[in-house]
Amino acid sequence: MGEREKIRKCPLFYEPSASRYSSIFNASSTQSFDILRKRIKRNARLVRYVVYKETLIDFKDHFWTFLGSFLGIGIIGLLNDQKFTDSDSLFLIGSFGASSVLIYGIVNSPLAQPRNLIGGHVICALVGVTVHKIIPDHIWLSSAFAVSISIVLMQVTKTLHPPGGATALIANIGSEKIKALGYMYVLNPVLSGVLVLLFVAVMVNRFAAHRKYPANRNWYKVWERKYFTRI
Repeated sequence: MGEREKIRKCPLFYEPSASRYSSIFNASSTQSFDILRKRIKRNARLVRYVVYKETLIDFKDHFWTFLGSFLGIGIIGLLNDQKFTDSDSLFLIGSFGASSVLIYGIVNSPLAQPRNLIGGHVICALVGVTVHKIIPDHIWLSSAFAVSISIVLMQVTKTLHPPGGATALIANIGSEKIKALGYMYVLNPVLSGVLVLLFVAVMVNRFAAHRKYPANRNWYKVWERKYFTRI
């Protein structure tokens, strides 16, 4: 009898059969399949919940959003019609539409607060006009400089407001009447339009019980505490 046969007949030696290997493999596969099925069900429930929450229609919130943006842009347009012809539309610069999305639709966003709204537009308007005066003949270069410098200055002054980039851009690519305004562009239409949007936003959001705008009611005191208390 060979050495291998002796080892096989030894009672301490155990060699699993092919059927036992198969049962172990099947049990492991079943367990893995159950775990995978549970994960799929859990992820499916999560997806359904997210889709449900994101597609809820809050009619009150949508009503105040519509009313605020309609009044804000409408008042600016009305002032424009009183002073200019329909072809000019000097007061209705494109960046006001983007600002309306923030201050009427996403009122809790830090980028929609009054400091960002006013500071962002005014800084960008100043930069846009200044760059255009320095580089009047190369629109691509003046536009790139105006937008880039505006973003950096908004970051430095903590007045980041995305539509402000469009305000700086309009000062360089706008119509000849806008370019002819020079630094008056900063006061009118930019600052005047921004103040109209802000006034409407404060009034409309004050009537909405579930809205709070500005998020910090004493937003203007931030500058007062930071700078004027040292004088």
